Amino acid sequence: MEVDREDGRTQNQLRPLACSRNILHRAHGSASWSQGDTKVLAAVYGPKAGTKKNENPEKACIEVIWKPKTGQIGKLEKEYEMILKRTLQSICILTVNPNTTTSIIIQVVNDDGALLPSAINAACVALVDAGIPMKHLAVAICCCVAKSGYVILDPTKLEEQKMKAFAYLVFPNSVHSVLPEGSLSVNGEPMEYGIITSVTHGTMPVDDYFYCLERGRAASAKLSDFLRRNLQQRSTDSSKAG
Repeated sequence: MEVDREDGRTQNQLRPLACSRNILHRAHGSASWSQGDTKVLAAVYGPKAGTKKNENPEKACIEVIWKPKTGQIGKLEKEYEMILKRTLQSICILTVNPNTTTSIIIQVVNDDGALLPSAINAACVALVDAGIPMKHLAVAICCCVAKSGYVILDPTKLEEQKMKAFAYLVFPNSVHSVLPEGSLSVNGEPMEYGIITSVTHGTMPVDDYFYCLERGRAASAKLSDFLRRNLQQRSTDSSKAG
C-alpha cells in the first residue's frame, strides 16, 4: 500500500542526511548529525581519570548528558540519556581505559522527528572523532506504525504525533565496513542479523514489530553506507592535510 507523506517521501525513504566531524575545538571529539530538519550536536570529553559513583572501577565509565534546545531536562530526556548510555556502553571497549570516565554531551539544535536516533548517530561519530576504542559502530533508525497498520521510516515531528506506536532501533554498522574478515559473527550468529537497542512506545502487534525490524534493518544499510563514506572521506582529508 502506497502512503502519501506530506514531504513527498515514500514509506521507506529517509530524509537527507548530513554529518560533520571535529566541529568543536575544545572537545576531544565532536560531530553534528542532521536528518532533514532534525539536527543534533555531540561532544566527547575524556577519558578522564576516575569513575562515577556506583560504576565499576575496573572498566571505563560512559556518561551521557542531554541538553534540550530550550528549557530544563525532563523525564523524557532522562530516558534518552539512559538509552544512549546503555547503547554506547555496548559498542565501546570498556576494558581498555579502566577507572576512567568519558562524557558525551548531546545538544539538541532542532527537533523535527526521530530525535533519539539522530542523537545516537551523532554520538557514534563523535566517539570515532575522539578516538575512543569501539567494538564496532552503530546506526539508529525510527520506525512508526500508523493506526491503519502501515509503517513509515524516519518520521517528521508531525508524523510522529499522528502515529499509534513507534520503535527506536539500533543496528550494528554494516560489517564489511568496520570488521576484518573472520570477524563476521557474534556467538555464531551473523553480525548483520543482530540488534543493539530496541525501544518501543505505544501499542504495537508482534507482526508489526517484526516488520519494523525488517524495514529498519534494510534502512540501516543505507545509513551504514553514508556513515562509511563520511568517515572515509574525513580520513582521506586528514591524510592529505598531514
